[in-house]
Amino acid sequence: LKREYSRVQVAIDDGRRITPEQRRKAYVLLKFIADWMGEYPEPVKEMFKWDFVLNRMEAMEKKLFSLSDCSETTAREFISFLIDFIVEHGISCGEPLWKLSEDIGRYVYRCVMTKRCCICGLPSDLHHVDGSRIGMGGNRNEVNHLGRECLPLCRVHHGTAHTIGDREFMDRYHLVPVKIDKDICRKYGL
Repeated sequence: LKREYSRVQVAIDDGRRITPEQRRKAYVLLKFIADWMGEYPEPVKEMFKWDFVLNRMEAMEKKLFSLSDCSETTAREFISFLIDFIVEHGISCGEPLWKLSEDIGRYVYRCVMTKRCCICGLPSDLHHVDGSRIGMGGNRNEVNHLGRECLPLCRVHHGTAHTIGDREFMDRYHLVPVKIDKDICRKYGL
């Protein structure tokens, strides 16, 4: 009030700290990126933390954080940020990214937009999930795709989904399908 600010931002810290599992995930992802870049993990970690702080964090939280004691929310967002980078650049990983993801919906959407299989990372096609299926009487060129649910799957995983069924497939890999929006329609020419 004394400074006569017309707008302020209030943040509430819920007290949750990064979990050991989140810390492990962050370091595994940073190692994949460092190996891909041909660098040591520590400088890569610092570079990505600064990039995350400067370009991704909300205005009030724009301060450097530590992976030893940051909030659980910051850790979750940082892990998603690292996974976005890995998917965008097609970086090969020794562990499936769906297992490392903290936000599976965001991960699947990123895979859809980069046309990468959300299971193995290979080039993918859209798999229309049960209730949203195309074909067998529905002409994919005449059907409205908006709002239908899909997963980005390579040929092998696409075949597996059809063989075992979508529910069992999604339960096996802990996946959540995404709804096709206008950006996805443009990307795939739907």
